Amino acid sequence: MGSSSVRSSLWDTGGEPVGEAAKLAYQRRTAPDGTAQVDAEALLDLAAQAIDAALATGNGVSAVAMSTMWHCLLGLGADGTPATPVYTWADRRAADAAAQLRERLDERAVHARTGCPLHSSYWPAKLAWLRASAPGAVARVRAWVSPGEFVHRRLFGDAPVGTSMASATGLLDQHRRRWDREVAEAVGAADALPAIDDAPLRGLRDEWARRWPALRDVPWFPAVGDGACSNVGTGCVTHDRAALMVGTSGAMRVMWAADDVPIPPGLWCYRVDARHVLMGGALSDGGSVVAWLRRLTRLPSPEEAEREIAAMAPDSHGLTVLPLLSGERGPGWADEAGAAVAGLSLATEPIHLLRASLEAVALRFALIDELLMKALPEERHVIATGGALVASPAWTQIMADALGRPVTASAVQEGSSRGAALLALEALGEIDSLEAAAVPL
Repeated sequence: MGSSSVRSSLWDTGGEPVGEAAKLAYQRRTAPDGTAQVDAEALLDLAAQAIDAALATGNGVSAVAMSTMWHCLLGLGADGTPATPVYTWADRRAADAAAQLRERLDERAVHARTGCPLHSSYWPAKLAWLRASAPGAVARVRAWVSPGEFVHRRLFGDAPVGTSMASATGLLDQHRRRWDREVAEAVGAADALPAIDDAPLRGLRDEWARRWPALRDVPWFPAVGDGACSNVGTGCVTHDRAALMVGTSGAMRVMWAADDVPIPPGLWCYRVDARHVLMGGALSDGGSVVAWLRRLTRLPSPEEAEREIAAMAPDSHGLTVLPLLSGERGPGWADEAGAAVAGLSLATEPIHLLRASLEAVALRFALIDELLMKALPEERHVIATGGALVASPAWTQIMADALGRPVTASAVQEGSSRGAALLALEALGEIDSLEAAAVPL
């Protein structure tokens, strides 16, 4: 369940692709005030259609795994129906609430425990904002969940949250692996957080068992965050590999096996599962900068633009771009930040803006990389993922120049889906370890 589509795919017991069954696009509702939300029932319907399509292939299914976009917040009423929309990480309406929380709580201490800064993309700021802006809806909420838990609760009647999804809320004490009481009480959510459990679910409710009899008793694994799944799926599961993802947004992540780790300032830290941590930084804007420029200017075709930016010398355009169209996440976490372009002249062409923007995003990643090198001082192989980056060798080269080391493109087509499958296969004992899985590059 991604930020723009719901997909289903089939994987064999070695983690090799059998084929994609469905890719069902949807649109988030957005507005100038920072709104970025999705209808929960519509997501459930798309998930059901995607599962229908997977079963229609005629392949036998031994387990179901799920990769879900991280940080999304949904309130459920006493009967399990949505009391709120799904608020995505991109919803910025909680920016003021985040600033107020920073005045009430010790942000450095909160970050050191939860791995998450007090920022609009995480649950604490959203919950504080909702208590002030929609008290009626909040009063009806009996459980705060992500879309993954909502789907599982509808299918099974009840469902806990997995370690992975809990770890990216901003409400989990990463060291004790339990809800952080201070933050949860500060935002009035302490009594409405689900139990944390990574055990798979079995036994679909009757209406769903009739629809999918082949899935009635197979294990359904808890949802895992899409960033964690992407690292697993592309083989970035040890200290010496970093996943560099650029889609609409962007992230740079390092994963490794550890019971506990100190959390450095400037970076986030979540868990893939009970045995693995994931550390890195995220940008709200990656490919979205290119999409914005295409709407705004008369850029040449993607193919021609690729040739022109590849031939252009770095900084030959004379422009400086701050590519924060959607505000800042890593490394400064400034909710109210905006984009800027300096150095415009009568000679500036659209292609100059494009090249300067690609350089700017690469330099933002270089800032995150510097923080990761301080926290984990080890030479790393950088693996590029995400459609926006893998589709552009010129941008990949710009990224390598900014980081000062080679960048290798991943050959995995669906990294997050493959990662969810590999995590399930390891739990089922079908593969020896995540580290041993073959990775095409």
